[in-house]
Amino acid sequence: MKKLNSNILMTLAFILSLGAITTSCSDDDDGGTTAGPNDPVDENIVNVTGAITSNETWTPDNIYVLNQKVVVEDGVTLTIDPGTIIKGSSGSGSLASALIVARGGKIEAVGTPSEPIIFTSEEDNIAIGETAGTNLNQNNRGLWGGVLILGKAPCSFEGDVDELQIEGIPASDTFGLYGGNDPADDSGSFQYVSIRHGGALIGEGNEINGLTMGGVGTGTTIDHVEVVANLDDAFEWFGGTVNSSNLFVWAQGDDAFDIDQSYSGTIDNAMAFLGDVSDHGFEIDGPEGTFQDEFTLTNATLVGNMDTDGGEFTDFRSGARGMVENVYAYNFKSSSDIEIDDETSANNYNSGDLSLANWEIVLPSGVSNVGAVFNNTTSVNTPGFGSEGTAVTEGSQTVGANTSEFAWTYANNVADLGF
Repeated sequence: MKKLNSNILMTLAFILSLGAITTSCSDDDDGGTTAGPNDPVDENIVNVTGAITSNETWTPDNIYVLNQKVVVEDGVTLTIDPGTIIKGSSGSGSLASALIVARGGKIEAVGTPSEPIIFTSEEDNIAIGETAGTNLNQNNRGLWGGVLILGKAPCSFEGDVDELQIEGIPASDTFGLYGGNDPADDSGSFQYVSIRHGGALIGEGNEINGLTMGGVGTGTTIDHVEVVANLDDAFEWFGGTVNSSNLFVWAQGDDAFDIDQSYSGTIDNAMAFLGDVSDHGFEIDGPEGTFQDEFTLTNATLVGNMDTDGGEFTDFRSGARGMVENVYAYNFKSSSDIEIDDETSANNYNSGDLSLANWEIVLPSGVSNVGAVFNNTTSVNTPGFGSEGTAVTEGSQTVGANTSEFAWTYANNVADLGF
């Protein structure tokens, strides 16, 4: 495995009443929908706006353009065939584009390694039948919104309420509610999907994640998903129980993997290459209400960025609980750390409710021992914190992600990561 050079590798008003879907499809010669700014004129462009109120299928012979928020309503299934390209229109605030699977709705988006399903910006010149365009790279972020899947699985909310509005969607949009009491809730399948150039702002300091999962249950399949160049977090779990596997991140703007509100599933085989504005590889928050549960994150590789000031291993905060094990990390700076930054998280570490195991770290330049990478910033003594780490040389690791699972990704194919 070789290091990634981060320098190799962003109008219609939204229909506030989501009673109908507006869809149009045309060839370039029928006088209907016009192509986007970088779309070849001979492609079929399908503009989609508002609510999807009955089952439908999106196919690879069209490019689908999300005009602001498109919502898969309760009781409705959206099927997306392998090789289909979906582009989000530009805009911020209430005009930000996103695909939202509301509680009770389903998405069946199952691509293949050779024909992944691709979500990208309308500015991307990728054409039908292609897996990559030529005019955008890992530094083009925030050009559209992202994908949100919302379910009815348990979450830990402040005040012990049963449901909450998802981050990234204005409070007035009730299709943004998530949470409930069904751990096995099924929101469909999301496999071999690449999400690129998202994270549009909806308000000051409030961007949409690449893939947001709010209260998603174990009946849902999340597997082989890539997020590239998202302005905010790449993946974020707000509570829920869904198991997620084979996840890849490149050059996110905030955190690669963010866990909140007592998410209690398993994340298995995950990898992140931090870019020039990335923050943490992992950001782990705990419960917000009295309901408490714990996640497992296992078999992960974190690749830092030596070229800029940003980029940390991990931050445990706000009463973090769960297990993070079998992690390999390299290419970080001497200022990067694995941090406990609140007393509740420190106490959870001492009680075993927050645990680490088998971290193998290539020591940053100037760091003489692996224990120095682990940083408890609180006044609570945490005996043993850092003993979970072992210093290794690059390439000698025995833990971490199985990188062969990421050979299909856009990041690997444009950056030649050797997977």
